[in-house]
Amino acid sequence: MARKLKTYQTSLGFFDLAIAAPSMKAALQAWGSDTNLFHQGFARETDDPAIVAATLAKPGVVLRRPVGSDGAFSEHAELPKVAKREHETKVEEIKRDRAALDRRSQEEDARWEKQKEKLETALRRARD
Repeated sequence: MARKLKTYQTSLGFFDLAIAAPSMKAALQAWGSDTNLFHQGFARETDDPAIVAATLAKPGVVLRRPVGSDGAFSEHAELPKVAKREHETKVEEIKRDRAALDRRSQEEDARWEKQKEKLETALRRARD
């Protein structure tokens, strides 16, 4: 006889995770956790009807939703909008920094070419 499934919930990284599993140990294994998140207070059994219904519809499958949201759990949740926005902002900042460095590099190349030309001219004069 199959063991009764319970619904467990935790948060890992950018996602809240939920699973219908026969035990806490099975939930931890499905989540890929090396530590007992239940013992540490980071995971718990839940009786929220919406979460229980979602997990029981796909027993043994880790379901996700953006961390801190109250949206529905699904197999393929999108990243939280705030984390994605933060990432996009940082990427834009890096692009601006890279463009500034490229300009500085070009300016330095131009400065060096002028300096090199002056030095080569002075060297030729000294030889003559």
